[in-house]
Amino acid sequence: MSTDIGSRQDSPTQPRTRATHSAPGFWSSVWLVASREITARLRSKAFLISTGILLLLAIGSVVAGGLLSANPSSTQVAVVGSASAVVGQADGLTAVSADSVADAEALVRDGTVAAAVVPADDSLLGVSVIALDSAPMDVINALSVSPSVQLLDPAAQGGFLVYLVAIGFGLVFFMSALTFGSTIAQSVVEEKQTRVVEILMSTIPVRALLAGKVLGNSIMAFGQIVAIALLVAIGMAVTGQRVLLADLGPAIGWFAVFFAFGFVMLASLYAATASMVSRQEDVGTATSPVAYLVMIPYFAVIFFNDNPLVLGIMSYVPFAAPVGMPVRIFLGTAEWWEPLLSLALLLVTTAGVILFGSRIYRNSLLRMGGRVTYKQALRG
Repeated sequence: MSTDIGSRQDSPTQPRTRATHSAPGFWSSVWLVASREITARLRSKAFLISTGILLLLAIGSVVAGGLLSANPSSTQVAVVGSASAVVGQADGLTAVSADSVADAEALVRDGTVAAAVVPADDSLLGVSVIALDSAPMDVINALSVSPSVQLLDPAAQGGFLVYLVAIGFGLVFFMSALTFGSTIAQSVVEEKQTRVVEILMSTIPVRALLAGKVLGNSIMAFGQIVAIALLVAIGMAVTGQRVLLADLGPAIGWFAVFFAFGFVMLASLYAATASMVSRQEDVGTATSPVAYLVMIPYFAVIFFNDNPLVLGIMSYVPFAAPVGMPVRIFLGTAEWWEPLLSLALLLVTTAGVILFGSRIYRNSLLRMGGRVTYKQALRG
């Protein structure tokens, strides 16, 4: 009985087939890194908690505004006899019944009511107002009969409302840009410190690694902004603030557009500056110049939200435009072409920053030890 050994062995003339794996293309590499960043963010409890808190704050501010607008403050006044009918027709007054004029005066003296409205035959309205030490203008205005008014050139939004809107845009921009920017910086240094970046660079180009990090975190940041905008819009519609929503809607839309490109610029700077250090302890110092660019618009709208000159400058400075221009759109002080011009400047600046940041990132990523200077990073 013979065994065909040759049938079990490869023929010496038959070449062996080996599995070959081609390197992914540039855009495939970009999306590979971006999807990795997105997955890491979605699995992070800190990110989910911070996003939830931010969304709750947005919902809470809308609900609070709706309650305040639906339940305006009311002034309590004492009424006697037929005066209750007059007070009942006035907005903003709550009637407290009194048996006599003397009882009404007593309520005024002990501070139970702001004023008293009593019958008076010599008055056109048939009532008179009794107050303690000064004329209660809120009561008088509520009882007054005013003609209808038509404004040819309506004034700008109220100061307090403008302040709240400006703070809202500034706070959302500040928290989102700082949170995701810091995440990018920590990710860059962590990969550099653990030498993972050397493995990644052996498979994908450095430009694809940077583009993937920026793209992935930009998608998450933009998604967060869109979620906040949708919640605010739905909340305003449900709570009956449709007039404010009509005024605020265009500003929110432009804010989302400006933020999308502005964050790409800031994310590139965060990644570039973080690549210049090799330890997590040095991340804060390395990225502090970029953090200042994020903080400046926030504090600027707090102190100068009623200053047209400062807001005008902010709307054309690329890193401040995502806050300055939406506020001007809400105020109605921006011409139709100004957001387009400001966005064009932002796009050009973003493209330049990406080239600048990618050069620093490429030349610093494999340098270990001490901090890389800007001169070394740019020279390569």
